Amino acid sequence: MAAEQDPEGRAAARPLLTDLYQATMALGYWRAGRAQEAAEFELFFRRCPFGGSFALAAGLRDCVRFVRDFRLTDADVQFLASVLPPDTDPAFFQHLRALDCSGVTVRALPEGSLAFPSVPLLQVSGPLLVVQLLETPLLCLVSYASLVATNAARLRLIAGPEKRLLELGLRRAQGPDGGLTASTYSYLGGFDGSSNVLAGQLRGVPVAGTLAHSFITSFSGTEVPPDPMLAPAAGQGPRVDLAACVEAWLERVCGHLGLGLQEPHRAERAAFVAHALAFPRAFQGLLDTYSVRRSGLPNFLAVALALEELGYQAVGVRLDSGDLLQQAQETRGVFRTVAAQFRVPWLESIPIAVSNNIDEQELARLSQKLVSVGGQPRMKLTEDPEKQTLPGSKAAFRLLGSDGALLLDVLQLAEEPPPQAGQELRVWPRGTQESCTVRPVHVEPLLRLWVQQGQLCEPLPSLAESRAFAQQSLSRLSPAHRWLEQPALYQVALSEKLRALVDRLSAEVPSENPLLGAA
Repeated sequence: MAAEQDPEGRAAARPLLTDLYQATMALGYWRAGRAQEAAEFELFFRRCPFGGSFALAAGLRDCVRFVRDFRLTDADVQFLASVLPPDTDPAFFQHLRALDCSGVTVRALPEGSLAFPSVPLLQVSGPLLVVQLLETPLLCLVSYASLVATNAARLRLIAGPEKRLLELGLRRAQGPDGGLTASTYSYLGGFDGSSNVLAGQLRGVPVAGTLAHSFITSFSGTEVPPDPMLAPAAGQGPRVDLAACVEAWLERVCGHLGLGLQEPHRAERAAFVAHALAFPRAFQGLLDTYSVRRSGLPNFLAVALALEELGYQAVGVRLDSGDLLQQAQETRGVFRTVAAQFRVPWLESIPIAVSNNIDEQELARLSQKLVSVGGQPRMKLTEDPEKQTLPGSKAAFRLLGSDGALLLDVLQLAEEPPPQAGQELRVWPRGTQESCTVRPVHVEPLLRLWVQQGQLCEPLPSLAESRAFAQQSLSRLSPAHRWLEQPALYQVALSEKLRALVDRLSAEVPSENPLLGAA
């Protein structure tokens, strides 16, 4: 498919985005005659990130694309031949060249779902050798995407549904791929857009941005616009010299604010005029290049009021340094007095954006004020219970109460009948030694079948649809599970049959070697 018709394909991961040991294990399976043996692996996490009580599942779309497109090229196989032992049987490389995922099945949480510890985000089954080669790439695609989406979701919960959140981290991102992933999944997690233009082109993320400090400092104040004239917004009436109009308004604004006419920085004002001439319908001022109170604010107001005379309305201001909360409060106060003084009501509520390393604590502070294998179960056993894996092919269900509140998630073996609404169920919560009973009013299966024998089973939702689903999912969290610090832990429990299997496999391991994997 041409890149123009499939822009996401340009961002797709490649088959050799993997660890070398996956290839060495593949060779081991092939030599042992186990390449076609049925196997399954699960991707899950043990602890919620950021000390929270939940995660958002993300990266499914990338994983499905990777599985469906998986094919080693001649160049890929030649490189593997150069890093594997030189006496490797050439037939192994012929086997690799013929590999695809026509025998692979993928079950996963829908993108944007709430995810909790031990509940699989992704289940992949198929021939052992192929599934092994898929492990690292799929972990890479899901783990970082889910981490970014979860972080974005936490910030959205802090900010509330009305405030606009933009991701501006590309310049500090972990390389181009990391930047694209972060921009994409920040949007899925609840941000409104990104400054990353490539994320807009390839992933459909809304892009936004105006100007940086470098634009303002590039002006000396002596520049003369080649065409300073601006027509009224309505398109009728004579064109006006915007720069001259701004100078007239500056005198009135400085008089109102008690500033000398020479205090506002001339170069900053020239930059604002140039920006307003280019974007009269989207003028936004960056206020803190020099001094917010003595320069940025009066210069912005002079330009905004000059534009207002012509029927245009500035879209907002941005603060990027210093005590953002204090400056935002002071700026809002100035806007209110100027709005009243010059009878410009919209100026009172003009958006104030803040940027520069906004973390959860700073956003919480600001948001108070701003408007703006082979069919046999396998289990890893260690002395650390947290690092034990759960054996067997599993199904996962979410149990809900009468009001739709989340009760708990239950994991069970795939062959067990699913829980039934209205029926009492005995389960074993993770991390406890005691069972409990629960009677759900509603039961939701969590893992959906997306790929079966290499074929897509249902259309994947768009990024915007997954974003909307993520917000719907977050709305179901109880307040106690949303706390930033020491949130209530969400319960994940095992069915009786799965718990019995865990106990049996644990008992089979010789006590003198607790790190041995159980068969």
